[in-house]
Amino acid sequence: MSQSQQHPTDMELHYECVQFYNEEAELLDAKELEDWLELMTEDVQYDMPIRTSREKGAERSEFSEEGFNYREDYSTLEARVERFQSEFAWSEDPPSRTRHHVSNVRVVDTDGDEVETKTNLLLFRGQGEDTEGVLLSAERQDTLRRVDGDLKLAERDILLDHTVLPMKNISVFF
Repeated sequence: MSQSQQHPTDMELHYECVQFYNEEAELLDAKELEDWLELMTEDVQYDMPIRTSREKGAERSEFSEEGFNYREDYSTLEARVERFQSEFAWSEDPPSRTRHHVSNVRVVDTDGDEVETKTNLLLFRGQGEDTEGVLLSAERQDTLRRVDGDLKLAERDILLDHTVLPMKNISVFF
């Protein structure tokens, strides 16, 4: 549906989603991870399936249904946040510098209190004295759920454009 065909309520919802993603990116880049966790529902699913190369015309998805770079729920996200803020987060010493560039926010579907969205993400990560940094590109397919009037992340599938990660670890959030 083109922008001119959207109803005002559709534009308001789109704007609310954009604001949600802007706030999320700001919290992640500022390392305000406890506040970032507050954007999640208690039953959140946060997955990054492994991408594999397939031959042209293959019927199977490029993304594994069994293998994941990570597969998280609220308790594992919370544990990762606690570890990152401890002295035992060796992969984050020195801490990563990140910049989340979220674009192409699309509201795909709505169903009651849930909103299906897709966004594109370009994530810059630098660490230590690294002069080049790493760029990661992905599409995120999310389910946002309205809880007490606010949008919260209920489900995220991070579909990396990479088949091989161009970094030693995944110690940042997408």
